[in-house]
Amino acid sequence: MILLHTSDWHLGRMLYSKKERSDEHAKFLSWLLDTVKKNAVDTLIVAGDIFDSAAPGNAAQKMYYDFLLGAHNCGCRNIVVVAGNHDSPSLLDAPKEILSALNIKIVGKITENPEDEIVVIDDENGETAAIICAVPFLRERDIIRFVEGEKYADRSKRIAENVRKHYETLAEIAENKRTETGKNIPVIATGHLSVAGGKRSDDDGVHDTYIGTIEMLGSDIFPKTFDYVALGHFHIPSITGDNNKIRYCGSPIPMGFGEAKQQKIAVLVDFEKDTITEIHIPCFQKLKSICGDKKFIFNCLSELKKQKESIWVEIIYEGKEVFPDLSVWVNELIANTKIEIIKLQNRQYLTEVLTQNDSEQSLNELD
Repeated sequence: MILLHTSDWHLGRMLYSKKERSDEHAKFLSWLLDTVKKNAVDTLIVAGDIFDSAAPGNAAQKMYYDFLLGAHNCGCRNIVVVAGNHDSPSLLDAPKEILSALNIKIVGKITENPEDEIVVIDDENGETAAIICAVPFLRERDIIRFVEGEKYADRSKRIAENVRKHYETLAEIAENKRTETGKNIPVIATGHLSVAGGKRSDDDGVHDTYIGTIEMLGSDIFPKTFDYVALGHFHIPSITGDNNKIRYCGSPIPMGFGEAKQQKIAVLVDFEKDTITEIHIPCFQKLKSICGDKKFIFNCLSELKKQKESIWVEIIYEGKEVFPDLSVWVNELIANTKIEIIKLQNRQYLTEVLTQNDSEQSLNELD
């Protein structure tokens, strides 16, 4: 069986609340369809944060459903989608019965029956080829009840233990099902949570999920039953601990300028050959962060002006001299080019303005 692992699409996301990113997402989803066909992918996993908000717009939802239909039509026999902390469980779950007719399994939230998270994958001959423990983002209210007077440290330990028990329960069910088949088929798990070893950047928009010391869980919460764990939540591709089969694939497009130089990937797992391949995702919109003094900014923009492709730029001025006309100067430099300034930060001038101590100057006199 060949599995493709992706996550954290964040459909509907904007860059600094200014720039639409629907064009990037459309190009990524088109690339993903081509990748599914090219690699004869049997099963696709999307490990959470399909949307950027719990109330995505119609355009983002249409993009999502068009992709699911396209992936089914291009030969991907099984698609498993689990909710992330950005997603609305009820919104994802609403069409799950209809989508199941296309072998698209949606798990928005956990239920009282752990079997609801078990997905049995059949091959083209109708024989069981794999078992997936499709675990969505585990919300605190789903796995722990409030205990009056409980300390944060104790509560954090109890959350961690309950997460561990949840995976152990699913692993036991999956192991029993594997035994029934009489074959050594792979057992796969998903997760949308913070696991030690995962990497993140400062402006990735990743939200803390739990309280206290529970922010990072150890990779030992996953039983050895699992032959691969497809993680979502962190946007930088990474391997947790010393097990290269417990992985974050990361987001398909940079969430901010801090990820501008990062190579985005999807993870292809061939269980028959026992190989894991990182497939590079093309850059659909170039981002550039420029941080320095006036001369450095000038030189960088001069180089970027030679390029013919569209580029979004973040400029952070850190020169020693106060430069109040930075915005005017930059706009003159990039006139009639394909450079677009998304963020402009003038730290020296901002510091000077904020440290002025003129008590006689009223608010109306300030510009």
